[in-house]
Amino acid sequence: MSVWHGDKGRKKTGGKINLHRKKRKFELGSQPAHTILGKERKKFSKRKFGRMKMVSIAADVANVYNPKTKRTEKTKILDIESNPANPHFVRRKVITKGSVIKTELGMAVVTSRPSQVGIVSAVLTAEKK
Repeated sequence: MSVWHGDKGRKKTGGKINLHRKKRKFELGSQPAHTILGKERKKFSKRKFGRMKMVSIAADVANVYNPKTKRTEKTKILDIESNPANPHFVRRKVITKGSVIKTELGMAVVTSRPSQVGIVSAVLTAEKK
């Protein structure tokens, strides 16, 4: 099923707007690719002007930046601790921007958009216990 990002024919107040044209291909969107915790899988999707977008379907490693040592390390993701976008994403193990993940280095907050960029980048928040 496709997603349409064009004008819907309604104002914010609920009033009707007469649309001046039909739907166009460049107004199409796509379903969200919820990146889950698992064996790494990526998919390429075509975009406008011949561009390609790498979409992460599943990820098991993250590029974690440590602000104290000012170094970035590639570490394994152990678990998803919390997700402010949706509390049910924790149960489903969905990784989004802002979610708190448990890594081998400690707790980290995801700073990238894995379903849009294809990579999980995070910043370390607490030391390993």
